[in-house]
Amino acid sequence: MNRHLSELLAALAFAAPATLALAASFGGIEVPPPPPPRPVTETFHGTTVVSPFRWMEDLKDPEVQAWMKAQNDATEAIFARIPGRDPMLARIKEIESKAAGLTQGATRTAGGRYFFQLREPKDNQFKLVWRERVDGPDRLIVDPEALAKATGKPHAILDFAPSPDGKRIAYAIQVGGSEIGTMHVVDLASGREVVPPVDRIRYASPIWLPDGSGLFYSRLRENYESYPVEERFDDHATHFLALTDPPVDRKVFSALSDRELDLARYAAGYIEPIAGSDLAVMHVLLGVERFRLLYVGQLDAAKRGAAAWKPVLALADQASDVAIGGGYVYVRTPKRASRYEVLRMPVARLDISKAEAIVPASASVITSMVAAKAALYVVRRDGATMSLWRVEHRADAKPQKIALPFEGALELTGASQTVPGVVFELGGWTRATKPYAYDPATGRVTQLPFVTPGAYDAPDDIMAREIRYRSHDGVEVPMSIVMRKDAKQDGTNPTILYGYGAYGITEDPFLNPRWYAWVQRAGILAFAHVRGGGVYGEEWHMAGRKQTKPNTWKDAIAAAEYLIGQRYTSAAHLGIFGGSAGGIFVGRSITERPDLFAAAVPAVGVMDGPRFEFASNGAANIPEFGTVKDPDEFKALLAMSTLHAIRDGVAYPGILLAHGVNDIRVPVSESLKAGARFQQATTSGRPVLLRLEYESGHGQGSTRAQSQARTADIWTFMLWQFGVPGYQPVK
Repeated sequence: MNRHLSELLAALAFAAPATLALAASFGGIEVPPPPPPRPVTETFHGTTVVSPFRWMEDLKDPEVQAWMKAQNDATEAIFARIPGRDPMLARIKEIESKAAGLTQGATRTAGGRYFFQLREPKDNQFKLVWRERVDGPDRLIVDPEALAKATGKPHAILDFAPSPDGKRIAYAIQVGGSEIGTMHVVDLASGREVVPPVDRIRYASPIWLPDGSGLFYSRLRENYESYPVEERFDDHATHFLALTDPPVDRKVFSALSDRELDLARYAAGYIEPIAGSDLAVMHVLLGVERFRLLYVGQLDAAKRGAAAWKPVLALADQASDVAIGGGYVYVRTPKRASRYEVLRMPVARLDISKAEAIVPASASVITSMVAAKAALYVVRRDGATMSLWRVEHRADAKPQKIALPFEGALELTGASQTVPGVVFELGGWTRATKPYAYDPATGRVTQLPFVTPGAYDAPDDIMAREIRYRSHDGVEVPMSIVMRKDAKQDGTNPTILYGYGAYGITEDPFLNPRWYAWVQRAGILAFAHVRGGGVYGEEWHMAGRKQTKPNTWKDAIAAAEYLIGQRYTSAAHLGIFGGSAGGIFVGRSITERPDLFAAAVPAVGVMDGPRFEFASNGAANIPEFGTVKDPDEFKALLAMSTLHAIRDGVAYPGILLAHGVNDIRVPVSESLKAGARFQQATTSGRPVLLRLEYESGHGQGSTRAQSQARTADIWTFMLWQFGVPGYQPVK
């Protein structure tokens, strides 16, 4: 399920032209002009690149701080003068208050205990809870809201993992959207922490020993803050924490300390014991690279940091996922089939060249898998719907399809080498997502009673259409269109075109109360499954990556033309939205075809291609976007750079750049530089505004209040740009 979209939800609009952007005033509020550029000129492979606002990367610069504050203050003041903004927020809150609660990451341990994050309609943030049995009362482990009230800063859970026996739990928590925080290990019987909080955590990714006596986890290196920005998150270390008396914590692996493996400085290792053996595997992730490496070694040696890691899977083997269970290692790979197959190797003979295809390739895309005690569970996608399959850990096993309550999008959330069955979430464009469990003893799927039903679990006034449209090169691109059943194709519908197009990620169907509020008021949501995503497997991903990245925004432009040509909307009523890597989807669409859109919202967007790899999280993204050190990849980075595609004297749509100041994935300077350049260049008289959240980051862990306010502001901005009465700023 696309969590990043649920955190970045937005909407549309249209506005009457005002004055030129350099001296812009809206509703009597003056937007400060961009400061004079200070061009930095560089030459890459014979090409000169000018960066007019490079100095804005220094967020400690008092001038940068003052300009950020002035921009955000102006944005807040303008929204305060739009009559429809508060009613919009009130409507979002009303609908969400009547929706069902939400769970995340539900999983089950031995003895039938369940663990999950829970947010009821009255809650502002997800809390971590557990149940002794499926229908038992919730028992609180940690409530980030209570921590927020005590400290004045929003807190959120990053990740968690209960011990196999369900008696202890490790979880990580962040502050202010920074995605950096502390790990805690709690004994559930007493409620006490087993060890003092562990700092320098950026997602702990805890993996327990089978007997619960210790765990492996990830941690940033010491003094990571003192390293140059582009090296800050390198050498992410793996630690082993032995829960002895006293506890022992030791570093057991990192890319730079284990140099014999010759790994990239941003590689991260995750050590997983193989149940029933004295072995462990180490999954090595190379930033955002889709394929992982796999090594095997002795578990006891791994706990001491002395393992002689032997390679099992190389990058050339194209292992997207690895799962372990029943004496087998399973590998999901597109190497021989773009839409993936699942291979299997016995633990005793880990030779990928002799692996058997246990789930063969087909027209379906194999999207994920997890291993449980008795079987492997596999998810296949056919268009907008998914199916669940079970393959027993037997030599002669064949995939068996599991009957689901309805067709929709499915995300596996809980499985263990020592527990039978699987826990998952199931939802759709018109069905709220709920947690379910499959019990192999009964062969049945049951909805888990973790939240009470809501008024909008299956609204009957909206529908979803799955269509295909032709892109610039004749390739057919799928698009999901969600709209009211009584909507007319008369060219007047306010419409959001959303897209992402990176990392092979697909926008799977889901119903969110905040966007339901938009559709209910006669708006249309169009999700373009552009190249760079994974709707048709790895081939689709590779068709929108590095040198092929232009397909991403050209597919977006073709989607806009289709929506206009089929009279779902018009250019005067069409907005485009995308977040993070989706900033490329938005930014390059409006720089190439500004005439197609009335409004644009790049949120936490990647906007400066040649500079992104020098950000704290940039090196890890080289596998997806490329590096300036390679001539061909540099050309690709320059082509996908919104900042360098902005041209003076062009009438750009209204633009709202939304960003969390504490973002460590995509630095807020990406939006600052692009915002200043758009303000400098546009002649449309439409606004170019910056909406900055000082207690937020990339979006993960946002509170309900933050998400609601963000959505209301973006929808309000779009409706303003669409010229909708009641959404025009007044003095």
